[in-house]
Amino acid sequence: MTKHSTNPWLVLVLICVAQFMVVLDGTIVNVALPSIQKDLGLSEANLQWIINAYTLVFGGFLLLGGRAGDLLGRKRLFLIGLVIFTSASLLNGLATSSGMLIGLRALQGLGAALISPAALSIISTTFAEGKERAKALGVWAAIAIGGSAVGLVLGGWLTQSFSWPWIFFVNVPVGIAAFFAALRFVPESKDEHAHRSYDLGGAVTVTGGLMALVYAIVKAETKGWGATTTIGFFVLAVVLLVSFVLIELRSAEPLVRLSIFRTRSLTTANIAMFLVGSGMFAMFFFNTLYIQKVLLYHPLKAGIAFLPFTAGIMISAGIASTLAPRIGVRPVAAAGMIMTVLGMLLFARMPVGGSYLTDVLPGMVLASLGMGAVFMPLTLVATTGLEDEDQGLASGLFNTSQQIGGALGLAILSTIAAGRTHGGSAAQLVHGFHYAFAGAACFVAAALVVMLAMLRKRHVARIESASSAEPVMLNV
Repeated sequence: MTKHSTNPWLVLVLICVAQFMVVLDGTIVNVALPSIQKDLGLSEANLQWIINAYTLVFGGFLLLGGRAGDLLGRKRLFLIGLVIFTSASLLNGLATSSGMLIGLRALQGLGAALISPAALSIISTTFAEGKERAKALGVWAAIAIGGSAVGLVLGGWLTQSFSWPWIFFVNVPVGIAAFFAALRFVPESKDEHAHRSYDLGGAVTVTGGLMALVYAIVKAETKGWGATTTIGFFVLAVVLLVSFVLIELRSAEPLVRLSIFRTRSLTTANIAMFLVGSGMFAMFFFNTLYIQKVLLYHPLKAGIAFLPFTAGIMISAGIASTLAPRIGVRPVAAAGMIMTVLGMLLFARMPVGGSYLTDVLPGMVLASLGMGAVFMPLTLVATTGLEDEDQGLASGLFNTSQQIGGALGLAILSTIAAGRTHGGSAAQLVHGFHYAFAGAACFVAAALVVMLAMLRKRHVARIESASSAEPVMLNV
């Protein structure tokens, strides 16, 4: 353990409190979506921007946040992220229009993109490699899973007992307390030998390009695919994303060193996670709408209804960590993807007059068990067998692939669902949801095809030998 004037376990508690707030925000908003839609008058197609504005900026600036922490100081960036996230949370709760809320959700995503990589780096620099760091990362992973579960229930309770703005107000006292505690107790650290350069251009172009792409997809449903607005935003997306690639090729300190994709295992894991994320985000989104708008569950009951999903992921991730060293990461991931696809297909047959126990829970259990079995092997494939200096980039890429894939998948499937929904009746909504769930199943099936086509036993031989020699730590 490294030596600090402050007890490192106190540092861990403070860092985990902030990360808990960020993770909480990932699920607490989902349960409040119908209430937000009703109060602010959002259409079915535009409702997904409440999620995607946050997700796209979070994913787009995640790698820059990690890099900036190394150069500016991890504690300093952590504090800056807390200020941005907490301030945006307060303003979100005060939002009076959909445009205001969506813009502030993007600002909140920026704060999260600074907090998360800085927090993980602080843990890595506070605890020495070995048993102590493994124990600290175990706590970190538990906080991530627990935060998701608490977010579902807390979001439902706050929305039902008070109103949806309180899902944002709850972050304010936590953020303020975490800021002053971190200011007093968290040690500063930075990479003194790193070149002092930032790939801000890369972060801006990739985030802007992805947001333009999502906007074009969403507008295509109302404006038409051949409309000038739609084509214009598609062209803008292509220009920005091509600019991103050119910037990365020419930058001395690129946000993403493109040569890392020559590693077959890493490339395969990121493509697969991109596709899995595309299906997973949509599954949460449309299940939330089905449970509250069709089954007419109140927000708290809807939050509790999602708890089996969190439990399923925890159980299957533990089982997968035991099985992967014995039978291989590819069979475990493939089995998880197949279960997830079957769960999505069960959702795609949910009727208008359905019930939670017979029409929602079976698919939820199957999909959650599948998801847990997918995350652990793909995390290993994406991060094992690389040089030490590439570990941070590999972890950041993997998390970014999940976030960006989720945002684009949600945009595509929301547009498809809205295009099949004409009117606001429950039957029409469910008809659109069927297409969305079927599309989500297609995304996960595509991930399975990519993994089987690209990944051979020789590509994971080093991974499987390493995972069988030491305990697996799941990076949630």
